[in-house]
Amino acid sequence: MSLVKLTIKGISYSQTQNGAYALILNEVDGERKLPIVIGAFEAQSIAIALEKEIKPPRPLTHDLFKSFADRFDIVVKQVIIHKLVDGVFYSSIICERDKIEEIIDARTSDAIALALRFSAPIFTYKNILDKAGIYLNANPSELEGQNPDDDGVLSTPETFGLESDDQKSNDGYNKFSLSELHEFLEMAVQEEDYEKAARIRDEISKRES
Repeated sequence: MSLVKLTIKGISYSQTQNGAYALILNEVDGERKLPIVIGAFEAQSIAIALEKEIKPPRPLTHDLFKSFADRFDIVVKQVIIHKLVDGVFYSSIICERDKIEEIIDARTSDAIALALRFSAPIFTYKNILDKAGIYLNANPSELEGQNPDDDGVLSTPETFGLESDDQKSNDGYNKFSLSELHEFLEMAVQEEDYEKAARIRDEISKRES
């Protein structure tokens, strides 16, 4: 299966649900976005890594891992989002020490937080992006004459508080039909509510898997 390289667009936060954030990944050679719902702690850790000028007074867990790895000459070479099951993304961290490569299972949010600290590339498989990727514009011609970096998806990532737990609810989307869910998904994308879009997309993936 072919790998697709991803970059981080930013983090979208829910205006209505505490603790719910969507990490938005860009397809490097395409127009699709891959939103992944993450918790507040992970959102903060990723945002801090993106904002190079922000340095916490004490190391966060991912910073501690980076220091530990540096001390023992462990390098994170790349991160691969390799599986999507029932709306949950699974990732692997590819590490190397003394020219010996190891593969470590990780939550996707943790893997990406570490990839940023090691300046390691992030990949997913084409079939996962085909299944879970979201197009910003239904009509690609609408993109003509626009700056591809100015799509208004997200503002600069912010630093978030740690007081909320991960949002687990599927917002009752299991009550709706697939056709209704696809309509809701299109509306959420148009409104640039990527946290909602990710949850609807996850419910669709559960039905179609």
